[in-house]
Amino acid sequence: MTTPESDGGTVAGEAGRGVRDGRGRWIDAAAVLSFALLAFWVTARFWLNPGDGVRDNRSDQAQFEWMMAHGARVVTDFAYPFVSDRMNFPDGVNLMANTSVLSISLPMTPVTVLLGPRAAFLVFLTAGMIATAVAWYFVLSRVLIGARGPAWLGAGFCAFAPAMVSHANAHPNIVSQFVVPLIVWRTLRLAEPGRWLRNGVLLGLVIVWQAFLNLEILLMTAIGLAVVVGALALGRPELRRGIRPFAAGLGVAAAVAGALLAYPLYVQFFGPGAYQGLSRLIRGYRTDLASFVAWSGESVAGDPRGSARLAKNATEENAFFGWPLAVLVIALVWWLRRNAVVLGLAGAGLLFAVFSLGREIRFDGRDTGVPGPWAPLENLAILHSVVPTRWSLALTPIVGVLLALGAEQARRLARRNPAARPQIRFVTVTVLAMALLPILPTPLPSVRLDPTPEFVRSGAWRPYVAGGHSIVTLPLPDTNYADPLRWSAETRLEMPLARGYFLAPDTRPGAGRVALFTAPPRPTSTFFTEIRNTDAVPPITPQDRVAAVDDLRYWRAGAVLLDPRQKQAGALHRGMTELTGIDPVLTGGVWLWDVRPLVD
Repeated sequence: MTTPESDGGTVAGEAGRGVRDGRGRWIDAAAVLSFALLAFWVTARFWLNPGDGVRDNRSDQAQFEWMMAHGARVVTDFAYPFVSDRMNFPDGVNLMANTSVLSISLPMTPVTVLLGPRAAFLVFLTAGMIATAVAWYFVLSRVLIGARGPAWLGAGFCAFAPAMVSHANAHPNIVSQFVVPLIVWRTLRLAEPGRWLRNGVLLGLVIVWQAFLNLEILLMTAIGLAVVVGALALGRPELRRGIRPFAAGLGVAAAVAGALLAYPLYVQFFGPGAYQGLSRLIRGYRTDLASFVAWSGESVAGDPRGSARLAKNATEENAFFGWPLAVLVIALVWWLRRNAVVLGLAGAGLLFAVFSLGREIRFDGRDTGVPGPWAPLENLAILHSVVPTRWSLALTPIVGVLLALGAEQARRLARRNPAARPQIRFVTVTVLAMALLPILPTPLPSVRLDPTPEFVRSGAWRPYVAGGHSIVTLPLPDTNYADPLRWSAETRLEMPLARGYFLAPDTRPGAGRVALFTAPPRPTSTFFTEIRNTDAVPPITPQDRVAAVDDLRYWRAGAVLLDPRQKQAGALHRGMTELTGIDPVLTGGVWLWDVRPLVD
């Protein structure tokens, strides 16, 4: 199956001629080089300063470093891949219900082992953007469009649009969308007669690949493809002759993916640590209607202070196309409205945009009181685990493909009208420059990360975890303090942590097992959370001391560590000392309480 032109033809012949063109390989190489330069431009500060991390999302970076270390441990130590007790000891973490990125962390084991988890994270982040652009370039130039210039334009947008650069703030699993164009390609090939089995198996395998990278992106891809394929079936009746091999191949793909994912998905939804959807607060994250025409804080024309009121945080600027591009996209849809693919893309884009508005529409930082179409859907199974604002992220590849289709149509129009060719090219370049130059990405902001304490680097912690003990850190790790995950990652997860930063069910009565961003609270974790919030030690009762011993025994703690560089280090130090009656020692850059006498 090929993508139709707006006048009903196909571009397969030109694609073949382009591939045979002797200059084609040099153009491909230049395209790949440009994508690499853009990716290194976005991540430049991290490469130039290896001690720096993502300023606006340090916690997620630490979590992904831990995940990279877990993938390496699966390969080197044959650890169980789907659940781990190296965090939230002894209960463990359901990694299928979290962002375990096994399809990346496993093959990247050599990088993680040789260079460390922080380097592996940076390679993952940078290479993910490059691979996304390259994959879209080749699928657009060889399958969907048939011309390298428009394909380069569309692929560059798909990989480096404002939403993608925003998620480059420590979401490498989201910016790594290189499997998405492969799924698109293999889905279109299903209609090929006589190869339904082969094509179905290949589609099933790439679906599995994406499932172990990011299920949220896989869901969006499936919905978008369903809309576009439906539009093709309605708008191009001659394509319906391929419905039988398409349906057969789709059945094979479902069988292959289902067989390979059955057990991992069982663990995700029914295994230990499985939760029942996200909390109502997180499901309230939605796209501000004004953000569709606003500038991203990570773009040339953007202002981080201005975009802050329109997005929950710097990592979730999922729309932010700017008004010139928004106008251009609407104009392209109208211009190419006879193209069934364009109509399908427009329909899918509208659907995603509407869903992203959440349960209540928000405009320019203010709630309008108008219910959104997402409201009746947000509590449905599967959908209750989707963050609504992420639906607008799915607009990025849709806009990228529309830009490529529009550029190709302008190129064909210029060829058919030699006398007007200069004017057509001038208008095309001017319009694209006005729409795209303001949203060019800027390097991601970085911050100097605190070095890992010598106590951890030297392995001095090992005697304290012998016999099945764990390490407790102050503050206890959570979404606001995830540095201990980085420490554990540097030990290749040999240092087990109590609690952590991950999604886990809220098991308290009446909570409904919705996801928390750490383990359910215990008396001692609540005690230290209060200290962290107030920088003061609350009154300590005998019951508090008994509960502290119970919690330390529950965590099987061997030692409690406090990094003195923490803002509330003084209050945390006093609180732990008064709570346990144990005087700490300063060793290897940390305060250490040896709690084994209390636990054993």
